Amino acid sequence: MASLAGGIAVAATTVASPLAHLDHHSLVGHMVQHLILMLVAAPLILLGMRTGALPRVPPAVCWLAGTGAVMLWHIPAVFTLALHSTFWHNFERGSFLLAGLLFWRPVMGSSGWTSPVYLFLATLPCDALSAFLVFCGHVVYRPHLSSLDDQQAAGALMWVAVTFFYLVPALVLAARQLSADGGQAAETTVA
Repeated sequence: MASLAGGIAVAATTVASPLAHLDHHSLVGHMVQHLILMLVAAPLILLGMRTGALPRVPPAVCWLAGTGAVMLWHIPAVFTLALHSTFWHNFERGSFLLAGLLFWRPVMGSSGWTSPVYLFLATLPCDALSAFLVFCGHVVYRPHLSSLDDQQAAGALMWVAVTFFYLVPALVLAARQLSADGGQAAETTVA
């Protein structure tokens, strides 16, 4: 229950604090807000809920929700729409939280190779967007008034955060699975 309350508090603080307005002045602030909603608030909320009571959603749909939100809201025209409209800005925030809840749902309590592969595949589009923002050499979000340095820092932040929150757990889960598979193979050989 504390995890659920903590996740809700993190989400509320992210959208109702000075951080909520940083994304109008800095792409780094914008990226921090999205990362907190998807990578901190959403998993905490899911940990605090009884996931067995939630409706089942196919992992592919969950993956597309998380990846789609990241990619859609960073198309320059869509990004600009959310920046200049309170309604669309709040919709964007809500969609990042909802996409995060859907994204992390298949990872919670799954076993086998599904989660490591799922998390690894999730890094690819995020890494592509991050690399583009870091290395493209020009400001992508002109109406945002971000500088090239701000954009490169935002891309690097996203790259590091996604690596930490997606790849590190994927590697840990893969190592556990290899260990379990190896233990079963050793038992089979001995028998």
